[in-house]
Amino acid sequence: MAKQHPPMYAVIMAGGSGTRLWPKSRKKKPKQLLDIVSSKTMIQETVERLSPLIDGNHTFIVVGRMHFEYINEQLVHVPTENILVEPEGKNTAPCIGLAAIHIRARDKDAVMVVLPSDHLIRNDARFRKTLRASTEVAQSGNHLVTIGIQPTFPETGYGYIQIGKKVDTVHGEDVFKVVAFKEKPSLAVAKKFLKSGNYMWNSGMFVWKATAILEQIKIHLPDLYRGLLQIETAIGEDDENKVVDEVYASLKPESIDFGVMERAEDVLFLKGDFGWNDIGSWAAMEQIWPKDRDGNFLHAEVVSIESTGNIIHSTKKLVAVIGLKDIVIIETDDALLVCPKERAPDVRRVVDELKKRGLDSYL
Repeated sequence: MAKQHPPMYAVIMAGGSGTRLWPKSRKKKPKQLLDIVSSKTMIQETVERLSPLIDGNHTFIVVGRMHFEYINEQLVHVPTENILVEPEGKNTAPCIGLAAIHIRARDKDAVMVVLPSDHLIRNDARFRKTLRASTEVAQSGNHLVTIGIQPTFPETGYGYIQIGKKVDTVHGEDVFKVVAFKEKPSLAVAKKFLKSGNYMWNSGMFVWKATAILEQIKIHLPDLYRGLLQIETAIGEDDENKVVDEVYASLKPESIDFGVMERAEDVLFLKGDFGWNDIGSWAAMEQIWPKDRDGNFLHAEVVSIESTGNIIHSTKKLVAVIGLKDIVIIETDDALLVCPKERAPDVRRVVDELKKRGLDSYL
């Protein structure tokens, strides 16, 4: 008789503020709640991509209070009690820990797949195949499994994972030992990483047993672990929300990469080859939006005269461009962004400036 595996759970981190896609992305409606890639929002795409591997009952969404209602409305197949509210964002380690204690309370043997809510993946079937293999690796011990992406250019906006020797092949997927996690590099270092062939982009996707990640949090982030235990004892009780608020107020922000992954010893890696894009800036839209005959990438009605390589978004206005090359133009009801394509990653600086000036209505 075939061995019965415990169910897989998905944890989708949906607390991001999405500053890199301003002015379309705002505090109240960040990237994961936008329909910029298809007719569905990015978080809807993320949840649907997981079925039939993981259903809504086994999916947890971790959100900020401001976005709870939006997300609850959008994700009709995810039970309301599976949408976990963080009183304030404290980076990824508390977010993942919060989900892990809820999953451990339901099934102490469960494996959890941790995913960002706002990444584009083109090949869903290939993605699920990688998740299946990663889950099997995670189930075979207390390994922390990370999925990374083969770099195609020297990107300085991503962290990198240095991989070592191959240790296994599972369902046709090679499994490697992780040597180190590297912070976002300078261009010169990113070029070296690309040339070496054994540095991968860190996609922020992880697979592990709930008990395994909690054990590592206990070792490396003991203050967080103590807080999580307080929350765990309050799950389902009348004072649960009060306890969560109090614990979160005392927590230090900590990323799972820096807090756990860089320090843990048993970390394994699988390569994700499924058409991944984190849509980190408006420049990414040239891989997504349709291209006109002049090579402009459009999500708008555009009249283009002697213009090429532009990225243009407008829902209500006709946009006419003359003699422009490699410019980003993004129009919303109350704001207009214009910048060279190569400066698109700097859009977050506009958000910083708006905060400085107290122009909160534009955030």
